[in-house]
Amino acid sequence: EGEGGADAGAAPAESLVWSTEMRGIKPWGPFRSVKGAPTQTFPPSVPVAQLFPSGEFPAGEEQEYKDFNSGNQKETQEELRERERIFNINYHEIRRAAECHRQVRKYVQSIARPGILMTDLCEKLEDMNRRLVQENGLHAGIAFPTGCSLDWVAAHWTPNSGDKTVLEYNSVCKIDFGTHVGGRIIDCAWTVHFNPQFDLLAEAARESTNTGIREAGVDARLCDIGAAVQEVMESYEVEIDGKTYQVKSVRNLNGHSIGPYRIHAGKSVPIVKGGEATRMEEGEVYAIETFGSTGKGYVREDLECSHYMKNFDVGYIPLRLPKAKSLLNTINKNFDTLAFCRRWLDRLGEEKYLLALRNLCDVGIVQPYPPLCDVK
Repeated sequence: EGEGGADAGAAPAESLVWSTEMRGIKPWGPFRSVKGAPTQTFPPSVPVAQLFPSGEFPAGEEQEYKDFNSGNQKETQEELRERERIFNINYHEIRRAAECHRQVRKYVQSIARPGILMTDLCEKLEDMNRRLVQENGLHAGIAFPTGCSLDWVAAHWTPNSGDKTVLEYNSVCKIDFGTHVGGRIIDCAWTVHFNPQFDLLAEAARESTNTGIREAGVDARLCDIGAAVQEVMESYEVEIDGKTYQVKSVRNLNGHSIGPYRIHAGKSVPIVKGGEATRMEEGEVYAIETFGSTGKGYVREDLECSHYMKNFDVGYIPLRLPKAKSLLNTINKNFDTLAFCRRWLDRLGEEKYLLALRNLCDVGIVQPYPPLCDVK
């Protein structure tokens, strides 16, 4: 799975303890701060907006812009800012959500250890996410359920209530979580592993993700990004338990465009060659996601479903079950078109809702997203 970038800098004392256990994670520098504002604690406790009272949030990693129609000709910064203004890209909202994501990520990387219950890991992550982004109804909060898919499960798994799955030393876990401010979604993931035999597998995903980011830009063809990602991903071989495997790009998983309150906004970014020649356009936001596998490189739906999302363009559909009507009101009020999971319905006090949820799925109001799995 694509990995989120970490800030470079001197490692704080606390990182020296945990970075030796979790593999492939660069040491974090201190939390960013501005003069005259509160400084972040560890574990984090100060909402990100209070750390930057001016509303100017830190920029993340930036890639040099390439004009794909005219070689390396670049626009001036003033021209780029005017284009962004025209397309109404609110970077204050995006960067506030992104800084929240970075700080939550640092915290989670300090608590992820072999032996932790996946439910505990997810709930600690989500509680910190809510605190730092200052959750406020549909105005700010968590963008989608915390994915923590293990091993042969590539995506869309989070524990349902009562699940006793534990993170193990030999696990390969894909932590995938999102934040949003004003519906502007930050979607970022990284691989958690402890056994050094998985180092090259994680490196393949990380380097192919970085390649996809470098290849992206206005007028970039989606098929070209996919070809570049696959070339890097499949240049890796890994030895696991004495057997050598070719790393494969999972051919039916993709990155995607993101719209306000819409995690999948219509365009897919392949991670193999041969995709559509559709181009990226100005004003669009994308998640570049890569998935490397030592299995078939093809996923299918399996296991118990935990992820759901209301269909973005659904109109009025009459419902007969009173419980389905009540559940839909809960979904509309708390998530609207953002994805949610069963644990979150439990947290809101919903009980005995599975039949109603199935009814909402059957009539097309809600779409289930079961775990996506390769071979064991």
